[in-house]
Amino acid sequence: MIPRVTHLTVQRQTLANLQGNLTSMADLQSKLSSGKKITVPSDDPAGASDVLRLRGEQRALTQYARNATDGDSWLTTVDSALQSSLTAMRRARDLTMQGGNGGLGQTSRDALAAEIEGVRGTLMDQANATYAGRTVFAGTSAAGFAFDASADPALPAAVRYAWHGVAGASVERRVGDATTVRVDADGSAVFGDGDTSVFALLDQVATTLRSGGDPTTHLAAIDDRMEAMLGELSATGARQNQIGSAQQTIVGSQLTTKTQLSGIEDIDLAQTILEIQMQEVAYNGALGAAAKVLQPSLMDFLR
Repeated sequence: MIPRVTHLTVQRQTLANLQGNLTSMADLQSKLSSGKKITVPSDDPAGASDVLRLRGEQRALTQYARNATDGDSWLTTVDSALQSSLTAMRRARDLTMQGGNGGLGQTSRDALAAEIEGVRGTLMDQANATYAGRTVFAGTSAAGFAFDASADPALPAAVRYAWHGVAGASVERRVGDATTVRVDADGSAVFGDGDTSVFALLDQVATTLRSGGDPTTHLAAIDDRMEAMLGELSATGARQNQIGSAQQTIVGSQLTTKTQLSGIEDIDLAQTILEIQMQEVAYNGALGAAAKVLQPSLMDFLR
């Protein structure tokens, strides 16, 4: 039995085909304008899942990059303060050696003592170095300073030069999934604490000079403090190298992730343009065919 095909059936089928062609062309144009193959998860559920995972990795890498930059700035501040402190200590050592000259008069010794106290002030400034409002030698302390520069001179050295950091605490930055780097320095290890601090030591040198004693007896202690600064400077350099390596790794991972993401969601521009042109040809052909199929009217039948 031959099925009966009416003009209404042909009309509906033709319009449905036209709508399908138009929908396909609209989808292709949307992809071309956005540059993405996946605009909604239903376009490619598996690909959408991979895109979400890769975007999560991108966000993590971006945060690691920010952490590394911040950590490098912390360590640069520490490095600069240590370099300046070592320069000041070398000057203090030279002055101490000069004070050991038995031929110096008291006026000269007093002048050396005053300069030693100036060096102590320089060291105090470096010990309270800050980055972004945080003291780099006081760890997680909220005191606002590692050593209280405004302390009453009448106070004993144990109180006046007390370190205000938090023992055992440190400031760290995460620069990888399983990598953290310390970015501050232990002020008590570098400058000492209280009456064993470098500040108290320089006070003793100045007092010895003014009292007519031999300041060179303090040279061993000065050398020990310089050795501690050099050790911390070396450790700071090693941590900066670690952050530098992490930054290189992060940049490489970001490039890899971006490439993978592009491979999943970006369109093939040439292929998409070709498909749009083919779809336009098909759509125009369908329009032409529809115009001929749907042309008959009552007047056509009456001719």
